[in-house]
Amino acid sequence: MEIHLGHQGKPCPILGDIHKWEDTNEPIHQPEEDLPTILKLPFLNGKQCITIVDKSRVHSLMIRFCQCPNACTADKQLFEMGMFPASFTRPKTAFTFPVLDGFALDNLECGTSAMNYYNKLRRMTSSIFPHLVLDLYRELMRVAQQWRQLKLLKWNGFGYERRRLTSGELALFCPACPQPSINSPLPSDRSADDPSWLYARLLVMDGNFKAEHLHPTHPEDEVWLTDGQCFMVSKDQYKAHLAVANDVVQPSECNNHRAVNQANASQHKLEATGIGGCACARHGCFVPHSIVDFQKGEWQMNMDYALCHALSHHTDGLSQAFTFYDVNCQYNKHFQHRVSESLYLSLPSGMEIIPGIGLWHVHGHQDKCYVRYASTFITGAARIDGEIMETLWAPLNIISPAARGMSTPHQQECLDYQMNDFNFMKMIRGFLCRKYKEAIKGITESASAFDKLNDTTDPIMVAKWEEQDRYAHSCRVADPSAMDVFEVQLKRAPTRKQQELALLSSRVGRLGGNLQRGAATWIASGITIEEVQIALTMDIRKLGRHPTETQTLDICRRRTKLQSRIDEFTIVAAIHLGEGFDVDDDIRDLHLDFIDDDSEGNGIDGSDTESDPEADGRQLRDSFYPEKIVIPLPSNIGVARCGELGVEHLIGQEIALQEGQANDALQAIRMHLADKAVLFHTAVCPAKSQAKSTRAWTQVHSVKQVIRLNTMIYMKCRAQLGNLEAHGLLNKYLRMEKSHLKTTAAMADPNARVSSDWMNEFYRVHWLRTKALRDRWVEELILVEHEMGWTLEFFLFKASMWLTRLTSNSEALPEGHKCYAIRQAHMYQELAKHAQAGFIKTNPTFRPIS
Repeated sequence: MEIHLGHQGKPCPILGDIHKWEDTNEPIHQPEEDLPTILKLPFLNGKQCITIVDKSRVHSLMIRFCQCPNACTADKQLFEMGMFPASFTRPKTAFTFPVLDGFALDNLECGTSAMNYYNKLRRMTSSIFPHLVLDLYRELMRVAQQWRQLKLLKWNGFGYERRRLTSGELALFCPACPQPSINSPLPSDRSADDPSWLYARLLVMDGNFKAEHLHPTHPEDEVWLTDGQCFMVSKDQYKAHLAVANDVVQPSECNNHRAVNQANASQHKLEATGIGGCACARHGCFVPHSIVDFQKGEWQMNMDYALCHALSHHTDGLSQAFTFYDVNCQYNKHFQHRVSESLYLSLPSGMEIIPGIGLWHVHGHQDKCYVRYASTFITGAARIDGEIMETLWAPLNIISPAARGMSTPHQQECLDYQMNDFNFMKMIRGFLCRKYKEAIKGITESASAFDKLNDTTDPIMVAKWEEQDRYAHSCRVADPSAMDVFEVQLKRAPTRKQQELALLSSRVGRLGGNLQRGAATWIASGITIEEVQIALTMDIRKLGRHPTETQTLDICRRRTKLQSRIDEFTIVAAIHLGEGFDVDDDIRDLHLDFIDDDSEGNGIDGSDTESDPEADGRQLRDSFYPEKIVIPLPSNIGVARCGELGVEHLIGQEIALQEGQANDALQAIRMHLADKAVLFHTAVCPAKSQAKSTRAWTQVHSVKQVIRLNTMIYMKCRAQLGNLEAHGLLNKYLRMEKSHLKTTAAMADPNARVSSDWMNEFYRVHWLRTKALRDRWVEELILVEHEMGWTLEFFLFKASMWLTRLTSNSEALPEGHKCYAIRQAHMYQELAKHAQAGFIKTNPTFRPIS
C-alpha cells in the first residue's frame, strides 16, 4: 500500500518516478540474525516505509509526501492526514489521532500506562513475536504529552487567538460555584435580601501522599509544556516562595493529625513526597492553579501557597470564603500572619476567611475543636462533605505509580489532565438534583425534630438560648471560643486517664527511696480487666438457655483473650506486690449485683428479655471462667494484706484510679440518660412513621444496655473503694438506685431542683445543636436553588463565548474553526437545556436567575 499526501490521494506530479526520489545515503535497517525471515522482506525494511501506530496495530506503510514548491512540510502533511509525527524534520514514525485519543481515554478511565498500552498494540501486531515489533514506547509517551497540551489548547479556544496563557487558564472549574461576571451577578446587581454567605467560595484542603515523584534522571532535558496553566502551580514562583518561606513545625495542640505527622516525613530519594491542594467543598471540583507538591511533608508553607491561589481564582466580587481543613484548628491560627510576611502570598482585598473542619474529620478532635470548627455550627456552611477530597484523590492514585518515575513536567501534566477530566465529568453528569432532594428531606426531618424540642421547652429558656446562639455566631470569627456554648459547660470530674497521668507525673509511691514506676499503669490495666469481666458477664447473661453456635464460639474466643490478659496481669503483679505475694492467696469468684435502669422491664415493650441467672450461659460453661476470676488488685487482696506485703503505697494510687473510673461511669450514665430521654420522646411521637418509631425504640434499647453496663462498672468501683477503706469517698459516691436512673421526656424546666442542673444543661446543648442542624439544612436548600441557576448561567456563558469566537477575529476563519466553534457552542447549549429540564422536574418552582 502507498499513501500519497497533498493531492487527494493522487501521486504528486513533481515526483516523477516515485520509487527513485528517496535519499539513497540513508542506512537500511539490518535485522538481528536470529529474527524470523519474514522480517527480512524488502517492503518491511525498505527506507521508503514509515511506521504508523494505529489503535488496530503497528503498521509499516509507504508514505509519499508532496514535493510541490508550495507544499507544507512533511510533518504538517501527516497532520492533515490525521497522523501525529514522532519527529518534525524527517518523520519516520507517526501515531494516528484515534490511537492517541484511545490511549488518553484508557489512561483516564482505566489508569493504563503508556507501556501497557503499547505492549497491547505489539501483541495485536504479532501475537507470536510481540517483542520483535518495533519498540516505540518512549515515542508514544512524548507524543501523548504533546497531544494532551494540544487538546487543552483546542478545548479552551486558543486556536482562535494568539496570546500568552495565564495561570490556570487551560483548566475547567466548577459550574455550580459562584463566579461573578461568569455565572453569578456582581455585588452591584445582587438583591439586598441575599445573606452575606450566599456568594461565598467554599474550599476544602487536603494532601495526598500516594502521588510521589522520584528525582529525574536527566533534569536538563525536561521540557515544560503547560507550566502553571492548569491545576499544578507554576514551578519558578513556587520554588521562590519555598526558598524564603519559614515553616516552623508546631506540635499539635489538638490531636496527632496525619498532616502534622507528615510534616517531618523523610524524602527517601523523592523529589516530591506527595501533592496537596484545594477543591470546592460543595461539589468536589479541583480549583485551577492550586495544586502543589510536597518536598518533605504537608508543610504549612505548601498549603499556604495552594490556598492563596485558590482564593484568587474567579473570586472578584466575593467577600467571604469558607476553608475546611482537617487541621484547621491549628493551621488557621497564624495563617494571616504568614501571608502578610510573604513576598509571594496575597489574599483578595476585603475577603473574610472563615475556617472550619468537615463533618468527617471532627471525630478525632477535642470537644472544644468540634464546636468551634465543625461545619454544623458555621453560619453559611450548609451541608458540606469533609471527605470529598478523598473521592478526588482516588482516580489520581490509580495513575500515580506509573507517573512516579516520569520527568517532572510529564508527571505534573498527567495529573493536570486527570484533574481536568474529573471536573469535566462532574460538569456533564450533574449532581444538584440529588442534593436538592436531600435538602428537602433534611429540612423536613431536622425542622420536625427541632419543633418538638422547642414546643416542650419553657419559653423563658428558649429566649435565653436564642440569645446565646446569636452572640456565639456573631463572635465566632474573632473569637472561636464563643462557640463553646454548644458544649456542656458543667465542669467534669477528673477522669481515670487524668488520674493516671497525675500519678505518673508525680513522685508518689516510693519504695525504698526509689519511685515505684509503672504501678499506676499496672493498676489501671487491672481496672480495665474488671470492666471487660463485667461486660462479658452481662453478655453471657443475655444469651439465655439456648445460645447459637456462633454466639458460643464468640464467647469462647472472648474468654480466651480475657484469660491471656489476666495471666499477663498476674505475672506483673509479683513485681509490684513483692516476693511475699502468692497468686493462690484468697482466690474467689467475682460476684456482681445487677440493677436495671428502670422499672418498666428490660424489653422495648416492657417485658423482661433477660434470662434466669441460674440458667445464664448454661451451654457456655466449660473448664474455666475468666470472667469470674478475682485479679490481685490491692482492693481485692485487702488493706491488711497490703500492709503485710509492704505495698501500702499502692492503696492510694488505686483509690485515685477507682475514683476516676467512677467519674467516667457517671458521666457516661448521664449522657446516655439524656440520649434516652430524647430518643424516648421521638419513639412515642404520634407523628412518626412506624418504621422510624421502630428504629427509635431499637436505639432506646441500645442506650439502656450501655446504661446498665456503666451502672455495673460504677457499682464495682464503689465496692472497691469500700474494700480500700476510702469511707470519705463513699459519702460522695452514693449507692446507685433504680430511682437515680429515671428520665423524663419533658424538656428543661427553669424551676427544676438543683440536682437536675446537668440534665438541663444537656437539654440546652441539645436544643442549640438541633437548631444548628436545622439552620444548616435551610442554608443547603437556599444554596442548591441558587446553584441550579449558576450552573445554567455557566453553560450559557460558555456557549456565548464560543459563538463570539466566530466573529471576534478580524481575519477570516478556516471552515474547520467555524465548525468546531459551532459544535462547542451547541454542546454547552445542550447541557443548559438538559440541566434546566432536570431542575424543573425536580423543583417545579425553579426559574433561571437572569
